[in-house]
Amino acid sequence: MSRNPTRGIWLMVATVFAFAVQDGFSRHLAETYNTQMVVMVRYWIFAAFVVVLALRRPEGLAAIRSRRLHWHVLRAVLLVLEICVMVYSYTLIGLIQALAIFTVCPLFVVAMSGPILGERMSLSRWLAVAFGCVGVLVILRPGAGVFTWAALLPVLSAFMFALYSVLTRLTTRDEPFFAAFFWPPIIGAVLITLVGLPHWQPVSAPLDWVFLAAYGANSVLSNWLLQKTYEAAEASVVQPFAYLQIVFVTVIGIMVYGEVLRLNIVIGAGIVVLAGLYALTVARKEAKA
Repeated sequence: MSRNPTRGIWLMVATVFAFAVQDGFSRHLAETYNTQMVVMVRYWIFAAFVVVLALRRPEGLAAIRSRRLHWHVLRAVLLVLEICVMVYSYTLIGLIQALAIFTVCPLFVVAMSGPILGERMSLSRWLAVAFGCVGVLVILRPGAGVFTWAALLPVLSAFMFALYSVLTRLTTRDEPFFAAFFWPPIIGAVLITLVGLPHWQPVSAPLDWVFLAAYGANSVLSNWLLQKTYEAAEASVVQPFAYLQIVFVTVIGIMVYGEVLRLNIVIGAGIVVLAGLYALTVARKEAKA
């Protein structure tokens, strides 16, 4: 497959913008309807999308066969819980603070890669993780009188998504990627429907149907763009641009929801992003060594 780094970078920018818009829809809908219902609608549309992709695969059913289905079940549970926790946190502490904390996720991936994937954990990698944790503490400001338990929800969400990501790398070591891409939304749709359907709320306004449809469509678009991004360029090339999501979310939070960008969030998020970029640089150097 030919690689086009410039195209990959622009696709990553488009991807994180789509994810930021998705976050904006998440907060709006979850403030009116319960989180389970909102996430359930998102999963229905995303599951339909991966089914369409599977039907178009030239290898047929072989594309979704997996010897690691138990791992995909675990990944599906983690992803459903992660999305529900993150969406709920938007309604409690806002988009800006929640995503600023969530940016620690890549560092959690680094920390888990050693024990789960058997990767060598150098001192430089551990320093990056520790530095990122300092950034999260700056955002949370424990002991300053403004800390709430809700601020820990994005930390939990970041941990679950990091574990999901590491398990994805584990399952794709000896199997094609598409099976790992296909099963979590399918299994997740079943799980969240069992939980969410009893909590269905009547849609109070016709415009909310538009928002729900746009939310689901945007989840499909963002994941499709992400897939195309990694087809166009290596992950190490485009990953630094993923941090632009915090910029897009900040603009949406301020302009749409009237959120305030506090100095501690700017400083803390900056520390976490620098730690993540340092960890990525270390990984590149170690891969070349």
